[in-house]
Amino acid sequence: MVISAAVRPVGNFSRGFFSHWQSARFLLRHPSLWKYVLIPFLINLVVFSGSVYLGMDFFNDSVVQLIPRGEAWYWATLYYFLWIIAVAVTTVVVFFSFTVIGNLVASPFNDLLSERTENLISGQRDEEPFSLATFGRDALATLAVEVKKISLFVFAMLALLLLNLLPVFGSLLYSVLAVLLTLFFLVVEYMGFVFSRKRLNFTEQRRYILARKTTMLGFGAGVLALLAIPFLQFACIPVAVVSATRLWCEEQDYSSAESVDQRG
Repeated sequence: MVISAAVRPVGNFSRGFFSHWQSARFLLRHPSLWKYVLIPFLINLVVFSGSVYLGMDFFNDSVVQLIPRGEAWYWATLYYFLWIIAVAVTTVVVFFSFTVIGNLVASPFNDLLSERTENLISGQRDEEPFSLATFGRDALATLAVEVKKISLFVFAMLALLLLNLLPVFGSLLYSVLAVLLTLFFLVVEYMGFVFSRKRLNFTEQRRYILARKTTMLGFGAGVLALLAIPFLQFACIPVAVVSATRLWCEEQDYSSAESVDQRG
């Protein structure tokens, strides 16, 4: 029993973390889903290219000009040190803008991708024919939800910045909480397409996530890892949507056999 209890959280974390690689294979095996991936891919390609261009333009025209220079060796050392910091900050800004805007614009297509993925897994067919008016109405509703989620995330991140004002442990506490908040946001972001379709309110969503906390932690960590790999950002969003949907469908099979406390 001791070994089982110790291994279960690790297994749940691994299940969530590696679900994205399995979902990528799932996408490749089902060409009917590709049309829901192609449009977000093209949107994200444009957004990412624009973010990189604007980021580099801002870095060259504004950031570099603010870095002090001098003839002495210590000025040169300070210049290159601040240049590295400026590159890192600019990269973070570009990454954040790409993640936020890419998710926001592609969200209506991700909602369809999640729905069609669930239909494939469950064996159900979508009886409602495609309607441009229905898609437009659903797209506006999905965009409204995405704006609310992103706004709350940005507000929470800005609030956490105040922790840096605390002496000694403020910066460390901020770093830990910022990572945890980012992982929670990624879980809510991609599981949200299933949650909204199942009409789960925030309390029910929170209970679902906390009942499977190690699985969800692995899922969020897997998304963050994919976003950190160059050029995989383009495929990360649809893969994460499929992965979240597959995790939900798998839970429908196993939830009756296991107690909430055993799910992670």
